[in-house]
Amino acid sequence: MKRNVYLNMKSIEAARQIMFDQFPGADESGAEDIDSVDALGRILAEPAVAALSAPNYHAAAMDGIALDAKLSFGASDDEPKILVSGKDAFWINTGHVMPEGTNAVIMIEHLNVIDSVKNGSSNGSSIEINSPAFPWQNVRKMGEDIVATELIFPRGHKITSYSLGALIAGGVFRVSVKKKPKVLIIPTGSELKSWQYANDNGLKPGDVIDSNSWVLGALCVEYGASFESHAIIHDEIEIIMDAVREATLSSYDMVFIIGGSSAGSKDYAKPVIDSLGEVFVHGVTMMPGKPLLFGKVNEKPVFGIPGYPVSAVVAFEQFAGPLLLKMHGLNPAAKQRETIDVVPARKIASKLGVEEFLRVKIGSVDGRFMASQLPRGAGSITTLTEADGIIRIPPHVEGIAEKEIVKAELIRPLAAIEDTVVITGSHDNTLDLLADQICRTRPGVTISSSHVGSMGGLMAIRKKTCHVAGSHLLDPEDGSYNISYIKKYLPGERVWLVNLVMREQGLIVAGGNPEKIKGLDDLKKKELVFINRQGGAGTRVLLDYKLKELGMTPADIRGYENEEYTHMSVAVAVLSGRADAGMGIYAAAKALSLDFIPVFTESYDLVIPDRFFHTEKIQVLLETIKTNDFKKRVGELGGYGTETTGEAILLES
Repeated sequence: MKRNVYLNMKSIEAARQIMFDQFPGADESGAEDIDSVDALGRILAEPAVAALSAPNYHAAAMDGIALDAKLSFGASDDEPKILVSGKDAFWINTGHVMPEGTNAVIMIEHLNVIDSVKNGSSNGSSIEINSPAFPWQNVRKMGEDIVATELIFPRGHKITSYSLGALIAGGVFRVSVKKKPKVLIIPTGSELKSWQYANDNGLKPGDVIDSNSWVLGALCVEYGASFESHAIIHDEIEIIMDAVREATLSSYDMVFIIGGSSAGSKDYAKPVIDSLGEVFVHGVTMMPGKPLLFGKVNEKPVFGIPGYPVSAVVAFEQFAGPLLLKMHGLNPAAKQRETIDVVPARKIASKLGVEEFLRVKIGSVDGRFMASQLPRGAGSITTLTEADGIIRIPPHVEGIAEKEIVKAELIRPLAAIEDTVVITGSHDNTLDLLADQICRTRPGVTISSSHVGSMGGLMAIRKKTCHVAGSHLLDPEDGSYNISYIKKYLPGERVWLVNLVMREQGLIVAGGNPEKIKGLDDLKKKELVFINRQGGAGTRVLLDYKLKELGMTPADIRGYENEEYTHMSVAVAVLSGRADAGMGIYAAAKALSLDFIPVFTESYDLVIPDRFFHTEKIQVLLETIKTNDFKKRVGELGGYGTETTGEAILLES
């Protein structure tokens, strides 16, 4: 089949306007009557009018005596009044019906019973009062909260947990609500496998687990809709066409075709919609999500959702989601996120002509919210799960300068971001373990770590964009770690150097070591491919130091220029066969069942500016690393020593 060609790509605003214009009656969906107790989250299709008053009788609001207020007029400390219980005063408890002829309650603590109590009760006793009551004092009058026939909620109101109480108290036991829009999700692609298949049979190279159906289905629920997932359809246009035709002729209000929305020869979403109905937009100037398309089949909206996970989410949130809200009788902007001003930790490049949704981690450092960008890949769902917010870069902007203040939409609550420890620098597997251990013992404090190498971490401290830097920079002159670099690159900064772990660095090689690599000097074999860490990484500094000791140069190693940013990325490169060897830590090799050739034992430290050291969240971090539970878990990773974990020295450079 020939390749599709994008129609003229539209901006987000223009494409969204086309969508709403093509479905003007989307908010006129039908209604259904349901029990009020089942209406949480639903939208009223008709007004809710009270059938009962609440309360439906005059009720005492305090424990004490009920009386006709005028009997108390004139009472004072000098001239108290005496009432007789059962005659002109009636003992009453909170919530009870006021006796006929009474209109006030005097609290029990303001009474003085002056006659003896008969038979364990106060009936017939004389009661002294020293101040008058006014009419309806300490009484909940009939209809004080709700009056029968009054409007409780108008049509279009979203029922909350509080709303349920008002409806039931007002005698509204059935309500008319908007029907939930019903979505059919059709995953397509010959490479797709269900999670059940993957669980039972495993995956072979080229297989992809269908996670998009579940993500989009959950989003539909969050936006007030219900959903069903069609069985996975391979790249067969006739079967896809039959599924879409059947769905749009049945009870579904919207259809998603996942995958096949781009311009490849196996991308069938556009020809399917074109054949059955009309395509309105194919291609939107946004990243991720550019291949989005939508049209109409049998008067129903049909979306071609890109197959990359982040693209799918962005396409939903910008288009399908707002249309679902409109169908449900809500403002399409009802899901807009809170925004805050943030400062990028580094310059951010972007393309002109495309609005980019950049996922970022955010931390509060020195009174500023610092944003560090996550990888931009549209296929990396973890860039959403790890993100604290999203920076939208407009199509007319070519990048964001370092320290430029921009808006970020929050994915996580602001309070959680305030309690986040921002760690920048060298990667180590124990940082993930530390984050989990803190969540176990001190919920509320979290860790956000970004991996830019040891030198990058020290520069982040210098630029005041983090709380902590992870570092393992070897001084080849004296064999010490980090101290000389701190003095050189952080002049005048008081910092604490805290040991996190001692760890083994070495060569990560394939399981069974098929190339029989024994040490660094074997890397001179030209048939071997090496994977390196990025410039500025402590591991790179250590490698260069050891190469110099061996009389080797970078030119001796094939692949020296190939870089990764974490130890686990190096290990994956070896596991996948992209490289024969890479420099990294033992824990990374062990995690992926690879072989490891020890080269050096080094100190991995945390560098903490003194102004942060005594803050609550940093003290939580330091207390956690000293616990036996944390040290035990570190030991289970392999290749680590915790004998000096938690030891700290103050450096004044």
